[in-house]
Amino acid sequence: MGLDEKKCIPCSGEVPALTMQGIKPLLSQVNDGWKLIEEHHIEREFSFPNFAEALEFVNSAGAICEQENHHADFELSWGRVKVSIFTHKINGLVEADFILAAKIDNI
Repeated sequence: MGLDEKKCIPCSGEVPALTMQGIKPLLSQVNDGWKLIEEHHIEREFSFPNFAEALEFVNSAGAICEQENHHADFELSWGRVKVSIFTHKINGLVEADFILAAKIDNI
């Protein structure tokens, strides 16, 4: 089963953040555009021909976040969206972050 077929499981805050050993295999399952930042979060920039399409993407990704009850951070500007994902409750990465990234990749 691919990451995009899984469901995000809410973090209780009792699970430790992933280490590089756990991050590497999950990162290899999402689009190469996702970059690992200081073993803390993943981010990816998406380009669009105009503001309207960038905003439409944010709205679509936001709907996925609501469905999964797991929310990304978005930076929206003309023709560009930067998505940053990590689990705020533990201030690090868990599998759900990569599941959300894979679902956003499918937009």
